[in-house]
Amino acid sequence: MDRSSAAYDEDFYAWTQAQAQELRRAGAERNNAPVDWENVAEEIESMGRSQKSEIDSRLGVLLVHLLKWLFCPDLRERCERGWRLTVREQRKKLLKDIKDSPSLRPYIADVFAEVYSDARLRAAVEADVPDGHFPVEPPFTLDQALDPAYPAELFPPEWRV
Repeated sequence: MDRSSAAYDEDFYAWTQAQAQELRRAGAERNNAPVDWENVAEEIESMGRSQKSEIDSRLGVLLVHLLKWLFCPDLRERCERGWRLTVREQRKKLLKDIKDSPSLRPYIADVFAEVYSDARLRAAVEADVPDGHFPVEPPFTLDQALDPAYPAELFPPEWRV
């Protein structure tokens, strides 16, 4: 095991900093010998997987709150402000992720149904209702879920920021 691989296993943060420095030096000197290429590639791939995982999580939280708004009117009075804030925050972050990495838009579309299925079960637990309380098929599209004006009664114009 070479020195850079050992550093990777022993102190990941220190390894990232050293590799960033080596990449900059290699670029300036046109010499890539000191770069731990295998682990650099692995970590870059891992960062992409982390982005996907974050999208799954944010989309799930968004869908749970939309479901509770649409199908749990008895909880609205005491939860409305928190739901609005959560939905708005998750949308904002998801739309930023898509803007920063447009190639992730098809991924979100691909996982929408699966994330919805999980969100439906989570919403039932959070609202303390049977699973069947929420529809098996999504009652809204991905575009609607990401739309700052949807649903209109949850997001009157003053909340559409």
